[in-house]
Amino acid sequence: MQKQWKYFLLALGFFTRIPVPNFTDFKESDLNHSTKYFPLIGIIVGLVGAGSYVISAQFLPQTVAVLISMVATIYLTGAFHEDGLADSADGIGGGWTREQILTIMQDSRLGTYGAVALFLALFAKFQLLNSLNHYLLPFALVTGHALSRLSTVYVMATLSYSKPEGKAKPLATQICLVDLAVASVFGLLPFFAMISLLVANNHLLSIVINLVLMVLIPMLLSWFWWRHKIYKWLGGYTGDTLGAMQQIIELAFYFGLTVWSYNV
Repeated sequence: MQKQWKYFLLALGFFTRIPVPNFTDFKESDLNHSTKYFPLIGIIVGLVGAGSYVISAQFLPQTVAVLISMVATIYLTGAFHEDGLADSADGIGGGWTREQILTIMQDSRLGTYGAVALFLALFAKFQLLNSLNHYLLPFALVTGHALSRLSTVYVMATLSYSKPEGKAKPLATQICLVDLAVASVFGLLPFFAMISLLVANNHLLSIVINLVLMVLIPMLLSWFWWRHKIYKWLGGYTGDTLGAMQQIIELAFYFGLTVWSYNV
């Protein structure tokens, strides 16, 4: 249990601004074991966003409350995943070879592709969240953050790390089946909880099945599209491309949920 607590704290410190103890005996293999907790970190981030929204919505319009929830999650994570999205867009948008793409992605300056991708992602997230029903929005935040981080774990499990060094190191590069199963439980738990809530609120089973399909289809299409693209151009993943995957899947989830809510 002490080791598992250490692995959880490593994941928490790596992906959020939450202070954690310094581990003097840190080994790179420890991050491999902490991978199972990535979706759990997503649940924590989602809960912070949901809590910020629920509290703000008591005194402010929904649009402002959504904005505050976005600010809260971005601050909590240090814009870690948004930075990965911007760097990935700059690299793949401006590079023609693997070496060029990796060099551009390591540049700290923000380019045109990155700026456009970042603006569109944040604007789309704001619009999609505001389109959801007030009661569903907090559950959507927790589920979206958990599922999107689970999607990065599956990328790490099916591709190899694309470069031996860089700002994204240290990063987990090996995932065993047991850790993948644990990550799946954490990642899917909020989704099943949301489905159970809908069923309890007298939504017919057929309507819930439609929800699953409308959410899974854009998520799966987005996951396979981005995985194919980074495999084609980089031969694997980097920390930046994982951040981009998280943002893409989170948006795909909100998109599918919005389509479902408008057709119920």
